Amino acid sequence: MRSVRTFMTAFRAIRRNIMRAVLTTLGIVIGVGAVIAMMEIGKGSSTAIQQSVASMGANNLLIFPGTASSAGVSFGSGSIMTLTPQDAEAILRDCPAVGTAAPIVRVRTQVIYGGRNWVPQTIYGTTPMYLDVRDWNTLAEGEPFTDRDVRNGSKVCLIGQTLVRQLFDEQSPLDKEIRINNVSFRVVGVLSRKGANMMGSDQDDIILAPWTAIKYRVSGSSAQSVNQSAAAKTDTSQQVNSLNNLYPSSGVQLYPAPSPTQAADTPLPVRFTNVDQIVAAARSTAQIPMAVEQITDLLRERHRIRAGQPDDFIIRDLTELTSALSGTSALMTKLLLCVALISLVVGGVGIMNIMLVSVTERTREIGLRMAVGARGSDILRQFLTEAVVLCLAGGALGILLGWGSSRLVTMLLRWPTESSPEAILAAVAVSFFVGVVFGFYPAWKASRLDPIEALRYE
Repeated sequence: MRSVRTFMTAFRAIRRNIMRAVLTTLGIVIGVGAVIAMMEIGKGSSTAIQQSVASMGANNLLIFPGTASSAGVSFGSGSIMTLTPQDAEAILRDCPAVGTAAPIVRVRTQVIYGGRNWVPQTIYGTTPMYLDVRDWNTLAEGEPFTDRDVRNGSKVCLIGQTLVRQLFDEQSPLDKEIRINNVSFRVVGVLSRKGANMMGSDQDDIILAPWTAIKYRVSGSSAQSVNQSAAAKTDTSQQVNSLNNLYPSSGVQLYPAPSPTQAADTPLPVRFTNVDQIVAAARSTAQIPMAVEQITDLLRERHRIRAGQPDDFIIRDLTELTSALSGTSALMTKLLLCVALISLVVGGVGIMNIMLVSVTERTREIGLRMAVGARGSDILRQFLTEAVVLCLAGGALGILLGWGSSRLVTMLLRWPTESSPEAILAAVAVSFFVGVVFGFYPAWKASRLDPIEALRYE
């Protein structure tokens, strides 16, 4: 009951001079409103930055084959052919921290359409999941190829904006056929524009097609076969140095060697089931370490690697992009907190000034209350309650002002904003804290007045 009476007394004191109370809380209103608006705009901008960086592959994990060696000679990265499309399916199925995963078969060759030709920077044989990994679900034209196209090895493809400009002179390439290493592929879709990545490479200079078509129809083998052929040439561990030629006739060729034309007309397809790499995307930036651990455990189990043996694969994450994103978000948060602190300190100083004026104006009232039995703690509680009520009222108005300002910015400037319940709760808590801190000294000064001197005050 005492608390209720104190609150009602403080409310009546504030209502006696409503204009001064409004002007007093104006600093808190502007400070809290600025904080809410900046937090919502900052959160929306941070989300937009995360989506932009994620579209460049900040959450991506690149899984490459490991390095083979023989007789102390290393054959280089990618010389072990152990990654398979089934590994990508298992990663997607059994790794909870991984959102999407897709196998990739790489090839680099000339692309021809009509009288024009171009050598794209990237030709990937993959699955439709690659579009999810790279956040490329929105196409400029057409539609993506399907899992059925991958199973059938269909000769269809998606092309980037650079190829549209180089080969089709900005005309629509849909349902037109291009030749990749003299194999005709029908264009079923055009990828949306991405521009350059963080390293300056053109992300639009790309062709995506079913990995089965690229592997079995275009390349005929994987990129690792180049390393293995080089390894076979340099591997001397199986050569025997014999001083006696026991069978001199063994060097006679029994059958004529096919000519280059015959070899080109009757190629022998080599259908390896391995892929050049697997690209996966973690569900969030924070889950990248967990995703790496889960993928490592899964692939070691699938490849039957014993404890103590080295991995036959390499996992790389884009730590530099992730660190840049974290640093940007942290810097933005600290900047907003500094602005909020300055704004609320200015509002708190205004509350303290007005409360000191109020104590001076109501000196005789304080002396009269003390003369009829009020204690110093009662006076302290009353003036402290007045300061807290002023700050909470200003905080409520500031929340409405900040929310309206962020919506106005969205409507007029088209800036991204996002509601922040944490900022609203923090604004209420900070308003209460400012009322207690900056209202304590005037309340303490009022509670220390001498009743006799207060009654004499004119």
